[in-house]
Amino acid sequence: MASCGQRRHAPTASSPSGVNPANTAPSCSFWPSSERSVCLRKPVWCLRFATVPQQSTNEPVFDSDYVASLRALGLKFGLDHVGIAPATVMQRARDVLLQRKAAGLADTMQFTYRNPIRSTDPSAAVAGARAMVVAARSYVIDEPARPDGPYGAVARYAWVDHYEPLRIGLAAITARLRADGHKAVAFADDNSVVDREAAWLSGLGWFGKNANILLPGSGSFFVLGSVITTAPLPVADEPVADGCGSCSRCIDGCPTAAIVAPGVVDAGRCLAWLLQRPGVFPRQFRAALGNRIYGCDECQVVCPPTVRFERRAQPNQSKHVQAWVSLLDLLEATDAELLQAYGRWYLADRNPLWLRRNALVALGNSAAGAQTHVRAVLQRYLGDPDPMLRAHAVWAAAELGCHHMLPATDPDPQVTDELVAARP
Repeated sequence: MASCGQRRHAPTASSPSGVNPANTAPSCSFWPSSERSVCLRKPVWCLRFATVPQQSTNEPVFDSDYVASLRALGLKFGLDHVGIAPATVMQRARDVLLQRKAAGLADTMQFTYRNPIRSTDPSAAVAGARAMVVAARSYVIDEPARPDGPYGAVARYAWVDHYEPLRIGLAAITARLRADGHKAVAFADDNSVVDREAAWLSGLGWFGKNANILLPGSGSFFVLGSVITTAPLPVADEPVADGCGSCSRCIDGCPTAAIVAPGVVDAGRCLAWLLQRPGVFPRQFRAALGNRIYGCDECQVVCPPTVRFERRAQPNQSKHVQAWVSLLDLLEATDAELLQAYGRWYLADRNPLWLRRNALVALGNSAAGAQTHVRAVLQRYLGDPDPMLRAHAVWAAAELGCHHMLPATDPDPQVTDELVAARP
C-alpha cells in the first residue's frame, strides 16, 4: 500500500509530471470511500492530502486581448513594435526571391536566397505553425563625432549589437507562448524566415523603394525578428498601405545606382553586399565606397520618414559604439584581435581577410597618403603573402599618389592587373 505523501502514479510520456492529463481523479482503491470523496473535491490527485497540483482546465483564449498582452510583454522587454502575421507560405516573397535569383539580381548572395522554398514557409521551421509574432527594435543611437585621421565608417545597425535586446524581447514572448501550451521558436538575423516579408504581413510597415520595411511614422532604422508559434493568434487584417508616394530620394541617392527599380536592389551593385561578399572588391565601385568598411546607410539616411524619426526619437544608449574604426589599427591587428572586436559582424567564412580588404579600399579613399604611418602600412601590404590584399594595396597606393611605392612586377595575375591599371 502506498504511504502518505507517496506518488502512486508514475510520470508517463503523456503525463511527464505525473499529473492526470484528463484532469480527473484516478480510481483510488487504496483509500476509504470517505477519503476518496474528499480527494475528488481537492485541486490535486494521487497524493494523500495533495502535494501535486492538478493540471489547469482554464486554457488561454488566443484573442485580441491575448495579442495585446504579448505586445505589452514585448515592449516591457525592449521591443518597439509587435505585430501578428499568418504562418502560411509567403508566396509573394517566394516568387520575388526566385525571380530575382534567376535574373542575377542576387549576385552570389545566399541568406534567404539559398533556399527560397524553405525561407518562405514558416512551417518548415516550426511544424504546425499557425502564426508569427513579428517584432521590430529601433537601432537609432546617438552618432559619435568622427575622429581625426583615416577612419572607416560602419552602418548604423552594426554600431552596437542591437540583435541582443531584440532576442531578449522575443525570448519573453516565446516563454509566454510555451507556458500557455504551444510550440514557439524565436528567429532573429536568421535565414530560416524572410523577416521583411513577415513584418509586412504583420502590418508593421510597408516595403519602401529602398526594399527596406518602413514603419509608419518611424522609418526603417529597425532590426526585425519573429516568433513562429502553433498558437492560433488573430493576424493583421491587411498589410500597411504604401507610404512612399512619388518620393524617389533613395533611388537617386544610392551611390552605385543599385536600386534598379522601386523596391528592387541589384546586389551586385549594392555596397552593403559588396563589403560582405568574398573576392575582389569591384574596381568600378571602389571610389563610391568612400570610407565605408561595413554596411551602407545611404538609401536610409535620405528617406524622409526615417530622417524625421531619427530627429525626434529617444536614442538607445550604449557605452560601446563602433561607428568609426581606425583603418590603421584594423590593418595592423591580428586575426584573433579582429574576430574579438568584430566577430558579431557577418564575415564570410569568419575570415578577417575581407575586413582588411575593405579597409585598404577605404584607406585609398582617405586622402591620407602623406602620412608616414599610412605609407608604412601600405608598404607592408604591398608585400603581403596574400595576393588579394596585395592587389587592393596597389590600388590604394595609386589612389593616394604613392606610385613610387609600387613594385614593377608581381607573380600573381590579379596583382599584375592592378599594377597595369594603376600606371599613371
